[in-house]
Amino acid sequence: MADLTNKQKKEWAGMLYLKENLTQQEIADKVGVSRITVNKWIKAEMWEQQKTGITLTRESVIGNLYRQVAEINRNIDGRKEGERYATSKEADALIKLAAAIKKMETDTGIADIISVGMRFIEFLRPVNLELAKDVTRMFDLFVKSSIKQ
Repeated sequence: MADLTNKQKKEWAGMLYLKENLTQQEIADKVGVSRITVNKWIKAEMWEQQKTGITLTRESVIGNLYRQVAEINRNIDGRKEGERYATSKEADALIKLAAAIKKMETDTGIADIISVGMRFIEFLRPVNLELAKDVTRMFDLFVKSSIKQ
């Protein structure tokens, strides 16, 4: 690891933290720094918030909301003929779920921004590695400023 600068080690550690399911010690071993250093980077660079944003994608949340709607509808469909209507509690839940789905489908959150940014950087790497590195640094600053707001 002697050929990597501290900045490059930090970038590599960040990528490992965000994309792989590794412990801090495993990341430290791979990158060639202490676990304490990795822990400091996680806090200073706000990788935990970024990781949460990546793992909780809008699509997965919307999918969960649709599954809840489907479960309520299956429950209603399972009733005897003539009783296949939503109770007031179920109707209220369906209205709230529909509103949440509509909001999620029209709003853009930090998870979406991170997802698109990472896909773009992955696209850019084989085309122009140096530009991808610059874009990655700028994108990281953008995400951090968005999280702090």
